[in-house]
Amino acid sequence: MKKVSIKDVAKEAGVSISTVSRVVNNSAYVKEELRVKVEKAIKKLNYNPNIIAQSLRKGKTKSIGFVIPDITNPFFPNIVKGVEDYLKKEGYTLLLSNSDQDLDMEIKIINTFISKHIDGIIFTGTGLYNPLLEKVIVKGTKIVFLDRILEGVNASYVICDNEYGILELLKYLYSRGIRSFYFVNGNENTFSAKIRYEAFIKFMKEKNIEDYKHIFTNFSYEAGYNFGKNIKKIPQAIIGGNDLIAYGISDSLQERGINVPEDVSVTGFDDILFSKHYKPALTTVRQPIYEMGYKAAELMLKIINGKQNKIKGIILKPQLIIRNSTI
Repeated sequence: MKKVSIKDVAKEAGVSISTVSRVVNNSAYVKEELRVKVEKAIKKLNYNPNIIAQSLRKGKTKSIGFVIPDITNPFFPNIVKGVEDYLKKEGYTLLLSNSDQDLDMEIKIINTFISKHIDGIIFTGTGLYNPLLEKVIVKGTKIVFLDRILEGVNASYVICDNEYGILELLKYLYSRGIRSFYFVNGNENTFSAKIRYEAFIKFMKEKNIEDYKHIFTNFSYEAGYNFGKNIKKIPQAIIGGNDLIAYGISDSLQERGINVPEDVSVTGFDDILFSKHYKPALTTVRQPIYEMGYKAAELMLKIINGKQNKIKGIILKPQLIIRNSTI
């Protein structure tokens, strides 16, 4: 079946091609009588304009790419909602893709987004470095980092104050008389895990605490569960690098007859939806997840529209949430 063209619409309506174009793009005044004719012809012929071609002529596709590392992590749906809510409000479309924590896949996704002429990319990457990003920024691709800052790449970003969050948590645990700690952190090559580790070590040294350990694992329930199943010496508090790790730790310890919080306090980081319903309800650090996504989208459109020409960093404060998993 032959695709309906703008010429077909013009012929059906009895007007010029330029009149149809002005109606479709709403780019200039058209008499009401002619507009009605064109709209009737469009409906009758079921005409669908080439949106991509139109967008390229205007210099914008009104679409934003978003790279996330792990779509199965409950942290991400709310951050994606924040991004999409702002973009929808401004008439933009979100293209979401999951890298599955694979750098090669991440590079492939970025190249695919660029080939689709997206207006910008919001980026939550797999690790601390991506060799492609610096090159595409130089070539004009608009990038906003979300929950990440990448080494050697100069771009605007929106992050949570990870150092503040961990220190607030540690101050609270310390105030409860806890003096032995084990920090089961996330991926070593992620920005948030690195900053939280540095803050943890800083606190241990400032308080002259010698009974502490730290390990990097993965931001997953399985990582926490395996840790809790195999740990020999139980400290007074175990800090999960995120809530999923804390869930795994708590479940595996209690399966072994080690009670939370009576025998050991367990904490997380994020305050995802399920944390207040967990048994016991999880003490954690609440990231402003939705707001992070919303602010990243807002910053991206400011950059695209020339309202933000300098590199800008937005750092949002987290909040300590005290529940039943700590003494």
